[in-house]
Amino acid sequence: MAKELGPRGVHVAHLIVDGIIDNPWVHERMPEMASAKGPEGLIAPATVADLYLWLHRQPRDAWTFELDIRPFKEPW
Repeated sequence: MAKELGPRGVHVAHLIVDGIIDNPWVHERMPEMASAKGPEGLIAPATVADLYLWLHRQPRDAWTFELDIRPFKEPW
């Protein structure tokens, strides 16, 4: 899609969210896991939103086509 739509000015990107988004559902249904992950082991929803906005505002001369989002403490 990026090759087809890029010349038309459409920024196509693939985002991988490789982690657990920190939200009430996670804390209610998986409290032990959320506690074990700690504050740097979960991804804040606002951070995900900020990264999508950053991607949207990228200058056209340096577009990102793939972005991996992982918490700092994620083991590789």
